[in-house]
Amino acid sequence: MRIALFQPDQPGNVGAILRLGACLGVPVDVIEPCGFAFSDRALKRAAMDYQGLAQVTRHASWEAFLTTLKGRLLLLTTAAEQRLPDVRFEPDDTLLFGSESRGAPPEIHDRAGLRLRIPQAGDTRSLNIAIAAGIALAEALRQTDGWPQ
Repeated sequence: MRIALFQPDQPGNVGAILRLGACLGVPVDVIEPCGFAFSDRALKRAAMDYQGLAQVTRHASWEAFLTTLKGRLLLLTTAAEQRLPDVRFEPDDTLLFGSESRGAPPEIHDRAGLRLRIPQAGDTRSLNIAIAAGIALAEALRQTDGWPQ
């Protein structure tokens, strides 16, 4: 299981996701360019001292990321019809999240093996990306028995 962030633009969210990855033993791929200077200082507040424990791979581009992809690519998007609870996860899945301000462009949607959404109440638009990553990852780890021992 992996988390991938496509051109993220909020260092606080990236820091929180790095902490999530570190705590659950899940590698995180960051697909650049980022909308901020990727540095210890930018990420420190949310990642705290977990940043050094996170398994982070930075990719210079979408194309560079694709050369390393193993398993299925699952895009979390509010535009998906498939609901998170209805998906059967596999241990080598990569959970992909678009940038906070722009989402993922059409070519990323087209490349994803599955597009899924987290069901939400009423007229709400979207969850914070770090919260969405935690929800999706928890369900994926539960289904694949991938929780740390």
